[in-house]
Amino acid sequence: MQHPLFDRRAAVRAGALSLCGLAAGHLDALASGEAKAKACIYIFLSGGLAQHETFDAKPDAPAGIRGEFKPAATSVTGTRIVEHLPMLAGRAHLWSLVRSLTHKSNDHSLGHHIMLTGRGTAPAGFNPSKPQASDFPSIAAVSRAVLRSTTNLPPAVVLPDRIVHNSGRVLPGQFGGVMGSARDPWFLEASPFDPLHYGAYPEYDFDHQDRPDKPGHKVRVFGLPSLAVPHAERLDGRVSLMKRLDGQRKALDAHAGAGRFSAMHDGAVSMLTSAKVRSAFDVTKADDGTLARYGKNAFGHSLLMAKRLVEAGVKLVQVNLGNNETWDTHGNAFPHLKNKLFPPTDRALAALLDDLHAEGLLDSTLLVMAGEFGRTPKISHLSQFYKYAGRDHWGAVQTVFFAGGGVKGGHALGASDRQAAFPAEAPQTPESLAATIYHALGIPQDALWHDKLGRPFSVYHGEPMMELF
Repeated sequence: MQHPLFDRRAAVRAGALSLCGLAAGHLDALASGEAKAKACIYIFLSGGLAQHETFDAKPDAPAGIRGEFKPAATSVTGTRIVEHLPMLAGRAHLWSLVRSLTHKSNDHSLGHHIMLTGRGTAPAGFNPSKPQASDFPSIAAVSRAVLRSTTNLPPAVVLPDRIVHNSGRVLPGQFGGVMGSARDPWFLEASPFDPLHYGAYPEYDFDHQDRPDKPGHKVRVFGLPSLAVPHAERLDGRVSLMKRLDGQRKALDAHAGAGRFSAMHDGAVSMLTSAKVRSAFDVTKADDGTLARYGKNAFGHSLLMAKRLVEAGVKLVQVNLGNNETWDTHGNAFPHLKNKLFPPTDRALAALLDDLHAEGLLDSTLLVMAGEFGRTPKISHLSQFYKYAGRDHWGAVQTVFFAGGGVKGGHALGASDRQAAFPAEAPQTPESLAATIYHALGIPQDALWHDKLGRPFSVYHGEPMMELF
C-alpha cells in the first residue's frame, strides 16, 4: 500500500490533532465534505448477479448468449430490464444503472474482497481461504472509521450475517483488515449459518443443486439479531431481545473494563439498550401491511431493518441479500432466478424505494446494489451437477444499481458490448464505486484512515461517478 501525499493544510490539521494527544484509533474524520446523502445502503448479492438476466438484456444476441428471459418496458422510455422484475420496472424513474463496472477476477474470494473493499487488486499476502490482517479494509470498515456518529449508533453496520461459503470458510474483504479487528464493522447476526440452503428463507429457501434435505434439517428462521463485535462472546439460546441485549451489554462492560476496547467500543453499551435500536432490530413484529409489502422472508426483513437503522442514525448499512453465494447461478439458473431469487428481491427493493420516496428520505439515502462479479456471456451446462443450464463467473463486466442520495433517476452510465461481455463505453472500476459511496456520504477526497500502528492512508483510490448525480 502507498501512503498518501499530504498538502500543507492536511499536514497542519493532522499535526494539530497529534499535539492534542489524540490516538489514531479515536480520531473522527479530519474534515467533512458536503454530503449528498446522510446514509448509504449497500446491497451485496453474494455469488454474482447475471447482467443478461437482469439489467443488461441482449435480445438480439445468439440464443446461447441471450438466455431464456425477455426484456420488458419500464417507467422510463427506452429503458428495458428483464421481464421478471416488474415492480422495479415500474419504478425505473427512481433508479439508475452503471452497465460497465469491470475488474480482473473471476474468483469468488478475490471478487468479494474487490467489491467489498473497493480495491481492484489483491493485497499482499491475500489468502482466498480466509480473511487476513493484511487485507484491505472494507467500505463499511472505512466508513465506520472516518464518519462521525451523530447518535449512540455505530456509523456502519452489516446485516443479516457475515458472508460464509458452504464449506464454512468466511469470505475475505468484509472486515477491518490492516486497520485491525477493532475497526471491523458491526455485524448483526439474524440466523444460524446453513451450508446447503440459499436465498430468502423461509419463504424462498432453495438449494442450487436441488439436493434433498438431510434428515433433521430445520427451516432457517430470521430471528432477533445478535450484535457481534470483535472479541465479544457469542450468546447462545433463544432468549428475548431484551435479555440478549442486556447480556451483550454486560459482556461489553466486562471487556471494556479489562481495557480490551477503545472508547468507541465502550459506546456500544448505551447503544445496546436504546429503544430505537431495539425497534429497528425487531422487524419480524412490524405490522402486517409492512411485512406483506417487503415480504416475510430474509430479504424483506433485511431491507426493512436497513431502513430502520438509517432512520435511527446509521450512516452505512451493508445488506447481504443471500449468504453462501446465493446468486452463484452455474446451473438451474433460469428457474431459480425466476421463482426463487427475483420475486423476493423485486418486492423488497421496490418496497424500500417506495417508503424512502414517500417519507422524503430517498434524496438523503444512497442505494447501491452489486455482486462480486457478473456472469459469462455464454450459457453453459454442468450436467453432472445441475439439471438445467446457467452461467459461470465473469469479472469483466457487471451492472450496478444506484438510487437516491442525489442520483438522478432513469439514467444509464456506461454500456457493455453486444454480448454483455466487456465494457464498450465509460468503463468503471471498484475504486470508482467506493469513491461514489464516499462522495455521496460527504467524505472529502483528502480524508484519511489509520492502521493499527497509526499510519495514515487515503480513503479514496478512484474518482466518483459524477455523471450519476
